[in-house]
Amino acid sequence: MNDRDRYGRGSESARPEGARVMRQVPRAPRAQGQRRVPPPAQGYDDGYDAPYDSGYNTGQVYGQDGRRGPGHPGGPRIPGPRSGERPGAAPNWGRRIRVGALVLVVAILGVSIGTYFWADGKLRREVDLSKVIDRPATGKGTNYLIVGSDSREGMSAADKKKLHTGSAEGKRTDSMIILHVGDNGNTMVSLPRDSDVEIPTFKGSESGKTYPGTGKHTKLNAAYAEDGPELLVRTIEFNTGLHIDHYAEIGFDGFASIVDAVGGVEMNLPQGFKDKYSGADFKSGKQTLNGQQALAFVRTRHAFAASDLQRTKNQQKFLAALASQTATPSTVLNPFKLYPVMGAGLDTVIVDKDMSLWNLASMFWAMKGVSGGDGKQMNMPVSGSTGGNLVWDKTKVKQLVQELQNDDKVTVSGN
Repeated sequence: MNDRDRYGRGSESARPEGARVMRQVPRAPRAQGQRRVPPPAQGYDDGYDAPYDSGYNTGQVYGQDGRRGPGHPGGPRIPGPRSGERPGAAPNWGRRIRVGALVLVVAILGVSIGTYFWADGKLRREVDLSKVIDRPATGKGTNYLIVGSDSREGMSAADKKKLHTGSAEGKRTDSMIILHVGDNGNTMVSLPRDSDVEIPTFKGSESGKTYPGTGKHTKLNAAYAEDGPELLVRTIEFNTGLHIDHYAEIGFDGFASIVDAVGGVEMNLPQGFKDKYSGADFKSGKQTLNGQQALAFVRTRHAFAASDLQRTKNQQKFLAALASQTATPSTVLNPFKLYPVMGAGLDTVIVDKDMSLWNLASMFWAMKGVSGGDGKQMNMPVSGSTGGNLVWDKTKVKQLVQELQNDDKVTVSGN
């Protein structure tokens, strides 16, 4: 057999032209007299799986722009089923919803935990109640002493003029309220700053020295002026027999900042009044008080015949309204409003060393409850006055303290 014959049969020898090897097609035996029919043409086998492309259109569909249709090599890709889904199956919406819910819960927990530690780190725990000596026994429920001081800390001369605070040095108390939180309703009891009290033996908050009591009577706010929150708590506990669990104090500037941060507080005033000392100038009816106006409202006493007793009632009324309007979904669920309010409050509120955010929240919600009718607001019962000091009604005070200590419903009425 010569070379020419070998080429026609698919020789295995390498040729200079690099001819490809033709597939071997078995031939069936041909019957006698039958015409020989050549086998169908076969493509070349070059070692690749893709068929040989001759360049001619074999029937595939082209788009209007000449590109190959979907599914053809080089054409648009047809999206396949997602992992875990059968081809042609509907999307697994149940699984997607569960995953989305889980991501949402994790995000909310992360924000909540971050907010808690941020807020907890801003609390000014500066009052040490462990320095208070000879304390009464702890009763049922929780007693908070809420103090509004005339501290001008951080205020500029312009701020003092705007808020009508004056420029007195040191700190005094403008308001003192005992808030009892219990199972039988919450009670707010205002202690007039002119209340006649005895300063007992106490331990100095800074010096640590013991100062024996002399039996001298003075106004309640003098205790705060003499040795701060610790002596104020000691004096209240000594004169009432009621155990104070937690302490919270806010100054002038902080109070106004919180009111402005919450967007003002709506009040319904039964009558209008003016006071040149506090800067108050109000008309009767519903109105929204900004920080400056709110401070004037809670400080005014010269415009009232009952003086300090009426002022304490206004202070309770305003604090309850502030709590009610702050603890709302529009504030709590709005981070653009919640964080400024929390920042203004936590930066300026001074609390005792054992006060937690949960305690602070409980105090705030209790004030809101009182404003909603779930509790009682009253002044400390007074029987008269002597030398400008308001004398407490000892019988009523004893009954009131007993009801608070036992967490009973308060039946005593105040002034």
